[in-house]
Amino acid sequence: MTKKQEKSELPSAEVAVSTRIEKKQVEERIAITAHVVYETIRREGDEELHRPAAALAWSALAAGLAMGFSFIAEALLASFLPDRPWSQLISRIGYSVGFLIVVLGRQQLFTENTLTAVLPFLLHKEWKIFVRVARLWGVVLGANLVGTFLFALCIAHVAIFDSPVRQSLMNIGVSHLGSSFWIVFVRAVFAGWLIALMVWLLPGAESARVSIIIIITYLITLGGFNHIIAGSTTMFYLVLMKSISWGTYFGNFFFPTLLGNIFGGVSLVAALGHAQVVGGKE
Repeated sequence: MTKKQEKSELPSAEVAVSTRIEKKQVEERIAITAHVVYETIRREGDEELHRPAAALAWSALAAGLAMGFSFIAEALLASFLPDRPWSQLISRIGYSVGFLIVVLGRQQLFTENTLTAVLPFLLHKEWKIFVRVARLWGVVLGANLVGTFLFALCIAHVAIFDSPVRQSLMNIGVSHLGSSFWIVFVRAVFAGWLIALMVWLLPGAESARVSIIIIITYLITLGGFNHIIAGSTTMFYLVLMKSISWGTYFGNFFFPTLLGNIFGGVSLVAALGHAQVVGGKE
């Protein structure tokens, strides 16, 4: 048998990939495993748990302020579009702007921390780690909300925008009202689920990070799923414009949305992802 015949009998992959450079290119295109994604997110969570509270607070304040641009971008687009049912398909793309700023800027957003911070605790169920998770959630949530309130205060009491834009801001806010506690809760579960899934997808995204952020957050706003930080800018605006009361904000939005986001992020993504990886090692 000649060398040429021996080569032809080799598996097709061995024949097609023969050089070191080609093999390296194949390895670079193989999707990373769930174990790699899990470990990447766990390490990020562990780093966040050990950051000083002041650093977390400033980063979360910046994130709360930045999330206001989702509200602004959506209102600006809506004000330039005709009053047609399809207009929302375009205007709601603006909802992704704040998330792009926060995620790509590595700022602290509460719903992201429901996944990254909880993985170290699920791996080592120790009281000291639980306390760190609680501290992280408390600092980030509080600073996020302060940022959203300051942003809403600015656009509510400073005449930055003309009447059509201000009317669009009001219309967006009103569209979030009218649902029962449990409907808001379930919608928030989906939002927390999707945001945590986005965090899970990003380690292997490489150049597709922007696309993933836009697609996931666009789906959240199209579905009317409630997000505690992005939605708080809208609700604070209505409170400051005297359209709703503080009781409506807390009872109809804050509590069901917060609980739903946490449940969606922790139970449906963090816990299942942890079970998938850790369970596979046992």
